Amino acid sequence: MTKTNENLKMFSSLNDDATTVYNYESDTKYKDNTMVNTYSNTMNFEKVVASSERTNTNIVVPTENTTNKKAEPLVSVLIPSYNHAKYITETVNSIIDQTYKNIELLILDDGSSDDTAIKISALRLKCEGRFARFLFQKKINEGVCLTLNKLISESRGEYIFLIASDDIAKPTLIEKEVNFLKDPVNTAYSLVVCDNTIIDQNSVECFWGKGRRCVYNRQEAKFLTFGNYLQILRGIDFKGDDFGKYEHLYLRGNHIPNGYLIRKSILKLTGLYNPKAPLEDYYLMLQLSKYCLFKYIDEPLFCYRWHDSNSIKNSYRITKMTVATEKIEDDILAKIDINDPNFLENTVLFKHKYDQSLAYKIHRVLRKLRVVFKYWYYVITQKTFFTQTD
Repeated sequence: MTKTNENLKMFSSLNDDATTVYNYESDTKYKDNTMVNTYSNTMNFEKVVASSERTNTNIVVPTENTTNKKAEPLVSVLIPSYNHAKYITETVNSIIDQTYKNIELLILDDGSSDDTAIKISALRLKCEGRFARFLFQKKINEGVCLTLNKLISESRGEYIFLIASDDIAKPTLIEKEVNFLKDPVNTAYSLVVCDNTIIDQNSVECFWGKGRRCVYNRQEAKFLTFGNYLQILRGIDFKGDDFGKYEHLYLRGNHIPNGYLIRKSILKLTGLYNPKAPLEDYYLMLQLSKYCLFKYIDEPLFCYRWHDSNSIKNSYRITKMTVATEKIEDDILAKIDINDPNFLENTVLFKHKYDQSLAYKIHRVLRKLRVVFKYWYYVITQKTFFTQTD
């Protein structure tokens, strides 16, 4: 048996009980006073579950549908919602409509100032009848990393599926991704993702033209799907072994589309999101890729919404977030122990090159300079500073 298969066989056998996952808070490397204060100042999910008698207009009491339990693995669908009242109903309904049945739906609203909470509450009865377990809570704004960490800590599923509160999952998405991960021949994989159709603010499928502008004529399209865009942008063949490989994530940037399913057990090795690394998806992908393989399914089963308020459109802010996230990863990579038996072989090989190769040392310098120059370009030309937590 190869080293990869040995490592991942261990992952798949880990116990995923909710108590162990909840204790991640005390085990994660990034826990600091900020995390402690945040948890002491806001009601956590554990207290909500324990007290169904508490009355609060901001909280929908979690319910568990004991008649909906199946032999199939439980999937925890997590939605960190924020100011998406216009879209959240479509997002939740897309999970309700999944062909895969054994799902728990957990929604945590990160202090929305619009009617997001009202929209979610209106779906409460529908969700209680559909899901093995449903939970919704509204809290003060803390940012997406802490919101996701609380959701993961509360989740009970063997698999975790993350979806933004403005995106849509097509009906067979979770079923197809679960079928891949639960197949005994795929124990080396802990993440699977499908291609993403692009939709506009009115939920109409479209393509990207010049400047990632929504176009509806295929002849005008530069990119047909989000996956198509990422493959060309990063120069990676998603159908080959390079997809999700640590070296390519580190050197070329994040290229994992939205709507991925992961084994929760892998988080016992990687830890949760780091609030100091603001590109939360990129940070998590870097950590996961050190320990497990990723699979791309070339079928557009997820809908990535492209509208005026997409965070990625704020180039200054994204550059600032990139600087912070890459600095965190550089610090992690410099300190990792290559003797850790859980690392994939390609991670160890890259660490050797990272430490010893002159070419990689030059690359690290140029990488930092490129990001810093781009950062200051936006500081000088835009002269706009964004401080609101998203």
